[in-house]
Amino acid sequence: MRKLCGVLGASTLAFGLAACGSDAGDTASDANYVTVLGTEPQQGLIPAMTNENGGGRVVDMLYSGLIYYDAEGKVHNEMAESIEQEGDKTYKVTLKPDLKFSDGSPVTSATFVDTWNYAVANEQLNESFFSSIKGYEPGVKEMEGLKVIDDRTFTIELTQPESDFPTRLGYNAYFPLPKAGLDDPEGFGENPVSNGPYKLVSWNHNQSLIIEPNPEYGGERTPQNEGIQYTFYNDTDAAYMDLLANNLDVLEAIPSSAFGNYEADLAERSETKPAATYLEMSIHEETPHFKGEEGVLHRQAISMSINRAEIAESIFKGTRTPARDFTSPVLDGYDDDLPGSSNLDYNPKKAKQLWKEADEKYGKFEGQFPINYNTDGDNKDWADAVANNISNTLGIESVGSPFPDFKSFRDAYRKERMDGAYRTAWLADYPSMGNFLGPNFTSDVASNDAKYSNPDFDELIVKANGAKSSEEAAKLYNQAQELLLRDLPAIPLFYPNVVGGWSQNVDNVEFSWKSLPVYYAITKK
Repeated sequence: MRKLCGVLGASTLAFGLAACGSDAGDTASDANYVTVLGTEPQQGLIPAMTNENGGGRVVDMLYSGLIYYDAEGKVHNEMAESIEQEGDKTYKVTLKPDLKFSDGSPVTSATFVDTWNYAVANEQLNESFFSSIKGYEPGVKEMEGLKVIDDRTFTIELTQPESDFPTRLGYNAYFPLPKAGLDDPEGFGENPVSNGPYKLVSWNHNQSLIIEPNPEYGGERTPQNEGIQYTFYNDTDAAYMDLLANNLDVLEAIPSSAFGNYEADLAERSETKPAATYLEMSIHEETPHFKGEEGVLHRQAISMSINRAEIAESIFKGTRTPARDFTSPVLDGYDDDLPGSSNLDYNPKKAKQLWKEADEKYGKFEGQFPINYNTDGDNKDWADAVANNISNTLGIESVGSPFPDFKSFRDAYRKERMDGAYRTAWLADYPSMGNFLGPNFTSDVASNDAKYSNPDFDELIVKANGAKSSEEAAKLYNQAQELLLRDLPAIPLFYPNVVGGWSQNVDNVEFSWKSLPVYYAITKK
């Protein structure tokens, strides 16, 4: 997701934790809310403009798409009564009857079509997710492949057969908006009308955000609680202390400082399991000394300087696995021995040779190589360790470079080129290798944080998306990964596990296939 995204930190997913801890005065009523970890959304709560984790975790509760993914990542219809294939590249969507937004206004087939067209016409951040639809091009007013049949029925025609297209429709890019959200998206994003399990009650910027059950919701994710309060912290250590004091109910990001003792601290109120996430550090394509063939030599040398296994054990206590590709081991098609994966091995001798070769051919690298990260996620320890590895191996000055919070950090590297490397990561939007690869490395898409551009990679992604079977798609996705493993627009670091816990005040806590709590299922005691 999110983005982008999706955003991983060292302790688990780096939910760039924003401003400051809990305050009972933030609550909007006397409801007995489930209090959870959150982060200040980067912008308004508009689905097609949300590709980062802080906003994504809220948007997923406020809105509903045609389908949803359960805790195991399995697909279920939500707003759709049925999605039927007609021919090899057209889908007929029939909505459930009497669907409504939280203000009582209807959700119709035109609602979906208008929202999708608006996202593309206005080039919203997630507009590339509509690129499979016939007639798509950035900024086009209406996509030819979308046709409203009646209030409950519309059709989607693609440019080519794509067998997994229906599986993507649970991602927030495809969520519907009422007319008000299209007329004034900036104002609407601050106080949205929603069609999902919850509705927004209050948003105290940089402190907390509260949602309560939406009585108009027409899907299966029925809330089992009175509401959710997302609380924003300066760091995960403070959140963990609140969890131990039963002042925070659910924390999916137990900090690395507690990895040696959290199981004893929480008794049986914790869970660790793999998830569809991964952590990397990106290097912008226009960074001096990191462009072209010189850049490939330097990137490979940087990667081979990092002792991932040692960091995984010494800092993460085995809760991270050294990365072998750009996806996740929990996904079908994963291969830990792709050609080029040796560039992710710790090989200081070869790293020195590659760095020396680059210096001799292209001129000596001078100056610092910073590892940029946000301090409100649990990133400092691993970033400093990576910087030390690079310094000790290559004889250059590499240092950790902290930003005070996730929002300012993300704004900085998205708006202009950032020197050195910067922490990036991905939290799956839907269960597919393509979701890790296409949105992050296809030319000119919003989540391509390194600004990587390779026509051969782009072509392989298009072919993989159009594959007739998941096996054929995986083969093509992995061929595309071979290019990434050579070029290293980003340097894969770790596959994080969920390392989460909960207070004595709640039951029925489960962490999903993409590491977040299943918020609607949590109950208060």
